[in-house]
Amino acid sequence: MADAIVKGKVVQLKSGGPEMTVRWVEHDEGETRIGCEWFNDKDELKNSTFLVDSLDIIR
Repeated sequence: MADAIVKGKVVQLKSGGPEMTVRWVEHDEGETRIGCEWFNDKDELKNSTFLVDSLDIIR
């Protein structure tokens, strides 16, 4: 799954939430972290980092 998530893909947390755009992918110490950006319901740009196993690819 980690190989399929690349910069520019649209992902979502497996538990739900907004669609997010992948900004970067980092492989470190056996873990893959994904940096994502999205707009909240107030049209504010947000960002955070997630472990690859917590995300599903939307498109």
